[in-house]
Amino acid sequence: MRIGITLPDTRGPQALGRVRDTLARAADDGLHSAWLSNIFGLDALTALAVAGSQVPGIEVGTAVVPTYPRHPVALAQQALTTALAVGGRLTLGIGLSHQWVIEGMFGYSFDRPLRHFDEYLDVLLPLLDGQPVDVLGETVRAAAALTTPWTGRVPVLAAALGPKMLRLAGERVDGTVLWMTGPRTVRGHVVPTIQGAASAAGRPPARVVAMLPVAVTDDPAAARAQAAAEFKVYGTLPSYRAMLDREGVAGPADVAVIGGEDAVRARFAEFADAGVTDLVAGEFHGPAAARTRALLREAARAGA
Repeated sequence: MRIGITLPDTRGPQALGRVRDTLARAADDGLHSAWLSNIFGLDALTALAVAGSQVPGIEVGTAVVPTYPRHPVALAQQALTTALAVGGRLTLGIGLSHQWVIEGMFGYSFDRPLRHFDEYLDVLLPLLDGQPVDVLGETVRAAAALTTPWTGRVPVLAAALGPKMLRLAGERVDGTVLWMTGPRTVRGHVVPTIQGAASAAGRPPARVVAMLPVAVTDDPAAARAQAAAEFKVYGTLPSYRAMLDREGVAGPADVAVIGGEDAVRARFAEFADAGVTDLVAGEFHGPAAARTRALLREAARAGA
């Protein structure tokens, strides 16, 4: 199991510098990957192009870029440009986002999201492979070719949680990137669904990237209280709520990886045994920062 971290999406004129510095430290610590969200702050691909061009030797990924606001031709062009900037170390994570964002904020219809995602891939994937497209779908249309310099294939991960999206991810892309999903759900739901679909489609085993808040601390109660407050919203969003319900827990704090070194190592092993290929830590508890990073360094060296 590979070990990565999330990158800070912070405000202010030094935000890009903080991304670069965090990425550089992760590379120096021997971590395998670093991932940036694309919500309402930094544009993830632009930020990774800037920071990743200055920091060699570590995979950079988006987790995730919403599909609806970007036409797939535009996203393919931007992703290929970012891949060029970072020497081919980009993994492109994409997802549907949430109905209240897509309809309430952007004004797009969230009707038939699975159809939208499938047709989006009909355009995006060939363009990322350097091929022209001519797609006339029900939700996505494109007739285009790109001349963006090509550094090799850009892997694509889907933010897939439900069974239909997991099957689609297994059939068409390189894997899934998860958030707020516990080991019981990974073992019993995510892995068999996506790997079964990948196998049936004659594809290689899918990558399963699990992102979770992580804190190594002797005060787990304080860390859990912080997690409960900081990540409360994710317990209200239907897609994450469904994963928490599958896990049989009350809220996001219950799937956060929190405790002393032995407890966190045991949780990491549980995720590895469940079929997670990459565990990505969101280092959220300030007082625990040094101990959390020390354990992540250890896990990366050991392959968890």
